Amino acid sequence: MSRLISAFMKKALPTEKICNFKVDFSVHIDERPFKKKERGEKVEDSKIIELYIKRSEEAISRTESKYGQYCRYILKNFLSSEQEAEEVENDVYMKLWLTIPTTEVQSLKGYIGMVTRSLAIKYCEKKQALKRGGNMYVVLDELGDCISDNAVSDLIDGVALRDVLNRFLRSLPEKSRKIFIRRYWYASSVEEIAMEYGMSQNNVLVILHRTKKKLKKYLEKEGYSV
Repeated sequence: MSRLISAFMKKALPTEKICNFKVDFSVHIDERPFKKKERGEKVEDSKIIELYIKRSEEAISRTESKYGQYCRYILKNFLSSEQEAEEVENDVYMKLWLTIPTTEVQSLKGYIGMVTRSLAIKYCEKKQALKRGGNMYVVLDELGDCISDNAVSDLIDGVALRDVLNRFLRSLPEKSRKIFIRRYWYASSVEEIAMEYGMSQNNVLVILHRTKKKLKKYLEKEGYSV
């Protein structure tokens, strides 16, 4: 852990200029992708955020202790090796160090998840590692069956359609919402989702299919081209 923090601190220059911006992340993205509690969960998120604002190196160790497992869960769904995951995980902590002091973070776990996922996808794109047949492209293709390429891109990046998607998620039954998030945000496999919720893979696929049809109608109603 000390080696990780040391490597991180060499990359994160405190003099780097950061633009101010506000982030409003949905509580839906904060859903647990697994039932096991993160280590050190008793540490309050507000205290961790305060450590970032104070520029305390302890913020990184606290984040790794509480949410490191959560980050690695996301990374393993996008990256092909532990070495890549470790590299991107270090980048996640650097990004948190640079942005949290100037960001209104309403959900620390949601923010960490967004940063982790975004950096993982960018890493894959940089290495041209997203290829047909890979997990991420399978997920994109599934959404592409009922949503236009532009809409898929917006949904995956969580930019233009974020608020619309959040409203759609609120309208879903709890289990359907969680399964949809697990598949299309965390890129969890159908097999893993089925095991998590104690159902057959076919039932998971049926729920995903029905939810996609609902999403298509919802987006059309909101004026988006699908």
